Amino acid sequence: MTHQEKRAWIMLVVSVVGYAVYVAVVLSRVDDGRLTATPYAGVLLWTVGGAIAASMLLEIGLGVVNPRASRVSDVRDREIGRLGDHVGQAFVVIGAVSAMLMAMAQWHWFWIANVVYLCFVLSALVGSLAKVIVYRRGVPQW
Repeated sequence: MTHQEKRAWIMLVVSVVGYAVYVAVVLSRVDDGRLTATPYAGVLLWTVGGAIAASMLLEIGLGVVNPRASRVSDVRDREIGRLGDHVGQAFVVIGAVSAMLMAMAQWHWFWIANVVYLCFVLSALVGSLAKVIVYRRGVPQW
């Protein structure tokens, strides 16, 4: 398994776990059935920061466990990285357009923030999943 594939696995796992923690904490704080009245901003910032920190620590841990592993990326790694990024970026665009439309329709900030966060998570998830699949099955020839 290459270093880049390990990074894709880390991103995949951390994004899913981070978002699951966020959803669990927000849902546990719901009062009187109104989700929009739930304090979410602090939890959102902490889970995003925690996911970034966890990714960094896990990558450092991989370097400590296997210090002689090659971190050199070849043409295949760059192609796979580019493909995964292109696949994942679609969700960033979907999130931005959704947030814009929701703001124009004057939806509550809670929903706008959560749609943006969900689309960032989906971008990381789908992009990383695409990278892992391509590492396992090979680069498609179009």
